[in-house]
Amino acid sequence: MNKVLFSSISKKFVMALAGLFLLLFLPVHLVINLLLLKIDPGPFNEAAHFMATFPVIKIVEIVLFAALILHFCNGIYLQICNWLSRPVRYAGGNKSETSFFSKFMIWTGAAVLTFLVLHFFNFYFMKLGLVPGDPEDFYSAAHDLFKIPAYDIIYLVCFALLGLHLFHAITSASQTLGLNHRIWTPVVKVVAWLYALLIPAGFAFISLTLWLFR
Repeated sequence: MNKVLFSSISKKFVMALAGLFLLLFLPVHLVINLLLLKIDPGPFNEAAHFMATFPVIKIVEIVLFAALILHFCNGIYLQICNWLSRPVRYAGGNKSETSFFSKFMIWTGAAVLTFLVLHFFNFYFMKLGLVPGDPEDFYSAAHDLFKIPAYDIIYLVCFALLGLHLFHAITSASQTLGLNHRIWTPVVKVVAWLYALLIPAGFAFISLTLWLFR
């Protein structure tokens, strides 16, 4: 029993750390993507080239992929364990805010993973030369994609679900890392709401602007 408990706690701790590391990447990615709104493709392409070639960034990229794999694998494992531990659904569940977000965490995570696969196929695989496209002109590739209504709709839906995922991820990670406190818990919730609203809203703004006004 203790071994199982320790394993579960360890995986939650690793998932929390990996998730928090991934959270640091999103604002950087958003700032770079805002350059897509400029008429001149130069700044965005230069930023993309720097991110693809700078040695330190390439090391961070490896760590990022490792954190992503750890986060998703641990999340899937813990969700399966949760399902197996409660084979019969409760007649009346807990209606708390936390339980609501937790209940759909695996599905919002699956939506984010689906979007990442699509994103890698359109951009990262292009950088590797696995799909057609100019890896020195991601600006044009992004603008072409955002002209496709279906892509924009998928993009917007995925980022809306990402917002739900981010809120629960931040609050849950803070509890796992021992920040559950009468003073800090409300602060963490405010930060979680702001992050979960502003980051997806920023990406959505880029998508809608390029789709409707460019």
